[in-house]
Amino acid sequence: MRLCSEKELDISKTFECGQCFRWNLGADGIYRGVVAGHYAEVSTHDGSVYITSDAPDELWSEYFDLSTDYAAVSKAFTGEYLEKCTEYGSGIRILRQDGWEALCSFIISQCNNISRIKGIVERLCENFGDKLSNGEYYTFPSAHVISLLTPDDLSCIRAGYRAEYIIAAAQAVENGEIDLAALRACDYRQAIKTLRTIRGVGEKVANCVVLFGLWHMEAFPIDVWMRRALKENFPPDFKPESLGEYAGLAQQYIFFYARSMRREK
Repeated sequence: MRLCSEKELDISKTFECGQCFRWNLGADGIYRGVVAGHYAEVSTHDGSVYITSDAPDELWSEYFDLSTDYAAVSKAFTGEYLEKCTEYGSGIRILRQDGWEALCSFIISQCNNISRIKGIVERLCENFGDKLSNGEYYTFPSAHVISLLTPDDLSCIRAGYRAEYIIAAAQAVENGEIDLAALRACDYRQAIKTLRTIRGVGEKVANCVVLFGLWHMEAFPIDVWMRRALKENFPPDFKPESLGEYAGLAQQYIFFYARSMRREK
């Protein structure tokens, strides 16, 4: 199925900008991953993006947020540095991921690099998810499954101290202390405040979950890369709210540009 043009969705930038951890690039140029229990292959050809999957088309339209005109939204991001970030990151889309998967994955992301995060997430899926029909890929394990485990049970994924946090989050979701559907519908500030009641979830992780798993586009995660970029390129009194309801998209442009430029030096 054709999804859209490469101009609307740059799969390399989108899958490699640190917002997701289950898409991997093969030697053949095809990205392979699992979303909502469905295996998929995504590739580009003649200026278009195509996906092969048994999932309904509607799932992918929502997952890639194809109903939002990112080019139009990005026109609101003004100023020399931000415009440079926006142009460099053009094609990035904010993926509408599952709330529980995002919560678990970003707890794992704490003080971690992307390669190691991916490894831990995949071991979590291989050991506690369900094997898909192709025999090579697994679903993301439910909060219910993880809530019944102990830190020793999770030793196989090699998450270290994060194992206790993963289980605490799963138990909070499973027993209803954290209602992810309700958090998707409420004010994003309240969603962040609620998520921070989970042991091991700080401001940065909560913002990532709210942006990538609960689809609140106003959220603005700040990590080491972002803190440095803001300090070097924005006034001391800069407030993310000034970027409007799509501040999270601006954040991804800034993050992607800042990290890429540092790597090139």
